[in-house]
Amino acid sequence: MRLMGLDVGSKTVGVAISDQLGWTSQGVEIISIDEDNKEFGLDRVSELVEKYQVDGFVVGLPKNMNNSLGPRAEASEQYGKRLEEMFHLPVDFEDERLTTVEAQRMLTEEADVSRAKRKKVIDKLAAGLILQNYLDRNGKLTKI
Repeated sequence: MRLMGLDVGSKTVGVAISDQLGWTSQGVEIISIDEDNKEFGLDRVSELVEKYQVDGFVVGLPKNMNNSLGPRAEASEQYGKRLEEMFHLPVDFEDERLTTVEAQRMLTEEADVSRAKRKKVIDKLAAGLILQNYLDRNGKLTKI
């Protein structure tokens, strides 16, 4: 079973894919979106679903530090609903608090990546962290 992890932002969606056994995730790409014009990058998601033979989705849920849901979390939930309607595949949500901060730390402290290069990969890395956290927490894909 292969899952697709998504880090949904207002301008981009970071994409990661799990291996067939559900042990590891790897960032794949960043899809540009335009929420104002209702362009959510679902055509590209569809191509990736077909290419990787995805069986389900894990969407990052950006909760507030007090565990409440704000506008970005609601936008992620709406994105998840679109995925369910379009692909008829299960969608689960993973708390993504601090994953972007962790991704930035990894790129600056551990890899010493320049700011310009970080911007090009941060969402893809965050999607990989969201999916990996989900896989680690749920073991052998028992939830989806």
